[in-house]
Amino acid sequence: MPNKTILVTGANGQLGSELKAISEHYEDYNFLFVTREELPINDYDLVEDYFQKNKIDFCINCAAYTAVDKAETEAEKAFAVNATGASNLALACAFHKIQFVHISTDYVFDGTATNPIKEDEATSPIGVYGESKLKGENLILRIDPTAIIIRTSWVYSSFGNNFVKTMLRLMQEKESINVVADQIGKPTYARDLAVAILEIVEQVNETQLTNNTIFNFSNTGNAISWYEFACAIKEKINSPCLVNPIPTSAHPTPAKRPAYSVLDTTKIEETFSINIPNWESSLNNCLKILASPNPSKGGELP
Repeated sequence: MPNKTILVTGANGQLGSELKAISEHYEDYNFLFVTREELPINDYDLVEDYFQKNKIDFCINCAAYTAVDKAETEAEKAFAVNATGASNLALACAFHKIQFVHISTDYVFDGTATNPIKEDEATSPIGVYGESKLKGENLILRIDPTAIIIRTSWVYSSFGNNFVKTMLRLMQEKESINVVADQIGKPTYARDLAVAILEIVEQVNETQLTNNTIFNFSNTGNAISWYEFACAIKEKINSPCLVNPIPTSAHPTPAKRPAYSVLDTTKIEETFSINIPNWESSLNNCLKILASPNPSKGGELP
């Protein structure tokens, strides 16, 4: 029986890079990794042409416009990728009978919750980025109710630009830094999400999914603020840098951020029997990779 093929879009992003790094451990699959230049997903003709030329069994959409602040003035670009692009992939997957897995975000919620957010709670984005991602979700599910959507939060990795790498740089450059202390969530190590996605791919044919295919994913452990996350990084690298807590109001940004982004991950853990690591152990793993001589390789499976 020939190996099944997994298409991964957004190959140069944090999650796409992590999937590429661990793909060698999944010998039962062939992987196709494409960047936005190689496959502009907002162009349906190009998407359909690619799907016709390649035998694909699963499509994991990691492609996204993620510049949260820029999106406020570049709404057209954000919607082109996050809504139109996502729906183009869903259309192609539905037509060719391919299982579609799409990555979404906690930004579809307004941040006013006070308890971990379940998948079926009301969405209400407070910025263009969140609006574009929510429209993508809605279009996907209208086209293909069996598409799997995974919402995640506070993503970081040894690849790309993210909070952890920014903190490491600032703690090396400065004697003190200010970090927002009134936005609460749980970090997501993109390596752990990549592993979970491939576990889902391996199970999806045995797990009957009809409608209700939205899942939350973040690392487990205590909910924390960005300030507490920065303090954990400081402690783990033994940095002398002083970390000061500040309110969101002291760090204005063009786009509002959800004040509370803690996602309830019970559903994905129980549906697919996934054991999600604690954020502290995952942070240790990422920091270990970043301190290695060749962090671009990304290390071993968790």
